[in-house]
Amino acid sequence: MNRSYLAAAHGLVLLLTTLVSPLHAAEPLIVVEDRGGASALPYYEALNLLPRTPGMAKPPLSLPAPPKAVGEADMLPVRSAKLTPGTVTRRVIEAPGLQPFFLVGDDEASHAWLRRHASSLRERNAVGLVVNVESVQGLARLRALVPGVQLAPVAGDDLAGRLGVRHYPVLITSTGIEQ
Repeated sequence: MNRSYLAAAHGLVLLLTTLVSPLHAAEPLIVVEDRGGASALPYYEALNLLPRTPGMAKPPLSLPAPPKAVGEADMLPVRSAKLTPGTVTRRVIEAPGLQPFFLVGDDEASHAWLRRHASSLRERNAVGLVVNVESVQGLARLRALVPGVQLAPVAGDDLAGRLGVRHYPVLITSTGIEQ
């Protein structure tokens, strides 16, 4: 009788545990602190969400047209108001790991500089930023002067401010700024 009593008590404890657990889980949410604020209901209403009901057809989704492809010609003209052709005083910088790059424009000083430094720029794998160029033809003239060197039209005012540079053509490496 002792064993059957223990088995019955154990069964009763299991039964009560399974009955009380769902009641305990369904307790209402208790808000500990309410700092006010605005209701989010207007935002949900603006979404115009419909309740999901079986058999009801969903409204068709309209997809926006894909954006027009942007090419290099769309980025032109490039004008950097803080940068002009001129003489650059050589100075030392410490920028370990910086890939060499240079700033040029579509002007005679930049054309002459590119002709003089084309092989050195290729050897260094330097990237050119064209900071003043009006047209695709101007960009093509610059590229013809340094075949095999990457040139990209880029507004350079922010870069000029960060580097303390006012003139181009200029070469920036991990160790210095020079012309």
